[in-house]
Amino acid sequence: MYKQYDVKRGLRDIDGNGVVAGLTEISRIKAKDKDENGNDISCEGQLYYRGVNVRSLVDGFAKGNHPGFEETIYLLLFSKLPTKVELDRFCEQLSVYRSLPPSFVRDMILKAPGKDMMNILSRCVLALYTYDENPDDISTANILRQSLQLIARFPLLAVYAYHSYQHYHQNNSLFIHYPKKELNTAENLLYILREDGQYTELEAKILDLTLVLHAEHGGGNNSTFTTHVVSSSGTDTYSAVSAALGSLKGPRHGGANIKVMQMFDDMKANLDTGDKEAVKNYLVALLDKQAFDKAGLIYGMGHAVYSLSDPRADILRTYARKLSEEKGMQDEFELYETVEKMAPQIIAEKRKMYKGVSANVDFYSGMVYKMLGLPYELFTPIFAVARIAGWSAHRMEEIQNSGKIIRPAYTSVKEEMAYVPIEDRG
Repeated sequence: MYKQYDVKRGLRDIDGNGVVAGLTEISRIKAKDKDENGNDISCEGQLYYRGVNVRSLVDGFAKGNHPGFEETIYLLLFSKLPTKVELDRFCEQLSVYRSLPPSFVRDMILKAPGKDMMNILSRCVLALYTYDENPDDISTANILRQSLQLIARFPLLAVYAYHSYQHYHQNNSLFIHYPKKELNTAENLLYILREDGQYTELEAKILDLTLVLHAEHGGGNNSTFTTHVVSSSGTDTYSAVSAALGSLKGPRHGGANIKVMQMFDDMKANLDTGDKEAVKNYLVALLDKQAFDKAGLIYGMGHAVYSLSDPRADILRTYARKLSEEKGMQDEFELYETVEKMAPQIIAEKRKMYKGVSANVDFYSGMVYKMLGLPYELFTPIFAVARIAGWSAHRMEEIQNSGKIIRPAYTSVKEEMAYVPIEDRG
């Protein structure tokens, strides 16, 4: 019926490309170029934040030795790269906002623990509405203030929720570290997560990098589009962000890197991963729905837009190799590289493909999180810690450019039916 009525299922055309639904200045994803005849051809993936190539952004803060995530937040929100003075002032402001009322931590997190950190994160965001003296004002200045507060508080909400769950449901010791003013987002996240508060410089830099790479990815990804849709109604910031969190929670979106990790865990439990032929047979079994969750997928491979390469995966691969050397996990990293090389060819042989397949950012991010000692329960919340920056930029863009509530149409395919009195229904 979708073909019959020319309906773009999932808002995608027959080639899997997203249907254009709006305009944005926030980011651009490039996966195609033009050949000499003007036809679309696949190219190496590129990602731009406010016109700045993410590869250049990463090289810049790596050489400049300053926090990349904070610079990225500034760029996304203010559409310009900050000066040294501006970045320092911005980090100071985030530090001021990086706190929660003691009663909030006690009543909303410690007294009501739950097993799903994303649900708790969403609940906490909605609860923060009641702590805001001006929650419904949708002026740019007020939305910016709310956004900065949420960006600063998300690591605390996620980590404190995890500690609360571990204490009440796993009988682990309860400890709450307050963030330190002099630490950036990545450093504070590791500090408040770990009981001893210790981390290496490389650990902090790589977590900072992953936050940068997850901060934004266009207006069409599911959670960001949700932000646009909900914001277009004129609702408050907390409701819009809570809706985006509900979208990100889904395993097809923010939970994808957990699936990658579980797939590799299953692989290591069931075969000799040093045997490349055994690895190849396992990948074939995955596609034949005979291994792991029998879904017919090799998780972490393929993307809705990228075909030849995902620039985020390319960047993360390099840093994952460095971290594997520090952690003594080179063998596991080599297994990931083996799967990354084998999977595209196996998928091409087993599936009818309309475009190329390459590793996406989820393929390596899960391994990085594992090497950092992050629990599975925090994988998706940490994605949210990063993506709240992009959601905030898109929410402000939607409000500033508002004119119409987003309202797509659905074609009804149900024929008219007569009403039958209840006593006559057989």
